[in-house]
Amino acid sequence: MIKGLIVSARWGHWVKNIIIFAALIFARQYGNPAKIWLAIEAFLAFGLAASAVYIANDIFDRENDRNHPIKKSRPIAAGTVQIRAACTAAIILMIAGLGLAYSINWPTALAMIIYVILNLAYSIALKHVVIIDVMIVASGFVVRAVAGALAIAVPISPWLLVCTILLALFLSFGKRRHELILLTDGAADHRKALANYSTPFLDQMISVTTSSTVVAYAFYTISPEIASHFGTRWLPVTIPYVLYGIFRYLYLIFKRDEGGNPTKLLISDLPLMICVGLWLITVLLVIKFT
Repeated sequence: MIKGLIVSARWGHWVKNIIIFAALIFARQYGNPAKIWLAIEAFLAFGLAASAVYIANDIFDRENDRNHPIKKSRPIAAGTVQIRAACTAAIILMIAGLGLAYSINWPTALAMIIYVILNLAYSIALKHVVIIDVMIVASGFVVRAVAGALAIAVPISPWLLVCTILLALFLSFGKRRHELILLTDGAADHRKALANYSTPFLDQMISVTTSSTVVAYAFYTISPEIASHFGTRWLPVTIPYVLYGIFRYLYLIFKRDEGGNPTKLLISDLPLMICVGLWLITVLLVIKFT
């Protein structure tokens, strides 16, 4: 049962909280040990809250997950973890996450409460509402980006929020496409909203969010406001990394029928990992030395 609870907490998905460090980097606070520690605390706090949400989601979804060829093996759906134990674990993780967030400052704790409310609303009802389901998932990334800024008490650029939500929408529509293709005629039995999606529609949404993400990031890097803030006009040199990263992900979606687990792809696809690493190194070098 303990092993099942560990699996249900999905510690590997904590990588999604990396967006919390965006404010630290783009506010140029990565040389401040106190700010770094606050960002790490926020990362851990949202990781605990996310694990609690994942367990709660598995409790709500246990019947539908049994109709999914992969998710049916999840411990709660498979019955290896009892509901009472799962509820207890979720509550403990949630209290720990909120306590850690509040120890940073109350705005960070408030951001976490909003994050939890959004996710619970998603698990209970909103995941069944077409398009809204994807937008709620994307908004979770925006809340975490904002929380990262609140934790270290710095303003966050609206451009960064726009890029964050567009990228999250891109990844979420790709995940829906994977689910639709994987489950075929049984898609609606697993997730009601999938009955209102179709592959051509999702392909169109992916196309829209792809172009929007690239354009938004490009405008962000050439913005006079951003150039003034960083004291450099060389951020556009990072655009090719964003282009390759998105194109690589599209390749994985359309040619390899992957995309069902964006987190797994990010930490398992070597070209994608190298691209993200080079993008980060280039951003830091441009900000520091140009």
